[in-house]
Amino acid sequence: MRVNEVPPPVDTAGLLPGMQFADAYCIEVPDQALDAHEAMQRMTARSPRWAETLMSIRNLVVTPFGLKTSGKDESPSGETIGIFPVLSETRQRLVAGFNDKHLDFRVVVDVTAIGAGQQVTATTLVKTHNRFGRTYLTLILPFHRLIVASMLRKIAA
Repeated sequence: MRVNEVPPPVDTAGLLPGMQFADAYCIEVPDQALDAHEAMQRMTARSPRWAETLMSIRNLVVTPFGLKTSGKDESPSGETIGIFPVLSETRQRLVAGFNDKHLDFRVVVDVTAIGAGQQVTATTLVKTHNRFGRTYLTLILPFHRLIVASMLRKIAA
């Protein structure tokens, strides 16, 4: 299954006012029964070893600066999927993410019927607060793209 970069859905802009970065990737899957919750669960299950290693390094580096390594306390419902607190959810859209000193981010998973299957789009929104946030975003972007594509491919697996 091929992952394609697409323009972020226009209606996601209001999910993180003042955002400075947005990207979106999509994949088509034959599963007609898939909803946004299940798509997010599949995306975050069994991360590749290289992605887990990158997250461990990230957590070691940012912890001394007082940055969060998860946002479990930010979910209104108390629910998390992977490390992501669920902020809102419908069958077609799940919004997860959290706010931190250096940046706020949202992961938006949209599921739309298309042909005999569905299209799953993962949109990332980021609002930086300071120079550290902008630097952090610049450093992680190459890895972010690889990780999102890998996560989307797991939906089809």
